Formats: sequence, structure tokens, C-alpha cells
Amino acid sequence: MKRVLFGLTMGAAALAVAGCSSWGWGSSSSSSSSGTAATSASTKAAAALSPKSGTNTAGRVTFDQQAGGGVMVVVSVTGLPPGTTHGFHIHEKGDCSAPDAMSAGGHFNPAGKPHGQMTMPDHHAGDMNNLVADSSGNARVQFIMPDVTVAPGPNSVVGRAVVVHKDADDYRTQPTGNSGGRIACGVIAAS
Repeated sequence: MKRVLFGLTMGAAALAVAGCSSWGWGSSSSSSSSGTAATSASTKAAAALSPKSGTNTAGRVTFDQQAGGGVMVVVSVTGLPPGTTHGFHIHEKGDCSAPDAMSAGGHFNPAGKPHGQMTMPDHHAGDMNNLVADSSGNARVQFIMPDVTVAPGPNSVVGRAVVVHKDADDYRTQPTGNSGGRIACGVIAAS
């Protein structure tokens, strides 16, 4: 009888703790030392893209840390020439102050890998697939980036810049993909 009561008591206690956790009571999230787990305060980030190099290209990019790893990226860009393809990368410096966005530095590459398509084994953490403008000059896409985080750590996108390039990325030319000038830039900030 004591075993049954003890088992029921422990089960009830476990349910109570689980219930409190779902309401945000009695638990806290913290970053792991590897930077792969996000705190509740740092699971989302965003960048407002501003025109550069004399273009009208603008937009918004959001970053949402996923529980299973990786970051969901949602992109909305306007003002592109209709039917064109554009390189799209996270750059190492969160600085879009230069008129040509060169202040954003090179591609974000904490692992020191060669440039490539994000689906290739070797690529910069900041390499993303090309954006393709529709007949109205808009590009909208969403995808998971497996090699970055929103949480603090060496692979965090927060404090970096996201850049739209004038030309398509060929995914081969080192270190930039031959994607041309920078036509929009935005600093990524936690949201």
C-alpha cells in the first residue's frame, strides 16, 4: 500500500511540475556552452534591409531559433529587377553604414570553410541560397539554416549583417561566389 501511495504521490508531483513548466513557472532556459540552445529572450532576431549602391531594394529578414536546432529564416525583399537572381549572405560585421555596404565585411565564416551553397558539406555559415525575384521584383522565401544560432555564441547571427547582392552567387568562386555589389543591407538584432 505504501508503494502504491508513494507511486501516486510521485506521479502527481511530476504532473504538477510539468504543468507549472508549461505555464512558465518553475523552469528557466539557459544557453548551453556550445551556443546551440537559445534562451527565451534570444530565440528571435530580425533585420530591416535598407537600399544600398543607389538601388530601391529593401525588405525584412527574420530569424527564429528552432527547438530541434538550426534557425528558420523568413525573407521578404522588394525593389529587385523583375526575374533576376541575387546572392544572399550573412556578413561578419553588423555595420551597414557605407553607401555600398562594404562596411559589413566578408561572409560570416566562423569555421573557416570555403564558400559554397548552403546545401553543400563545405560552405560559410552565412552562405544562403540565391534569391529569385518574381515578375514584380519581389522575393519571398523561408528555409532552415543549420549552421547558425540566434542565441549567443560563436555561430550567432545577432550583431551581424544580412546582405542582398546585385548578381547571382555561383557557389564556386572564392570567397564571395562572384555575386557582385551589395544592393541592400540590414543589421541583425535580437527581437
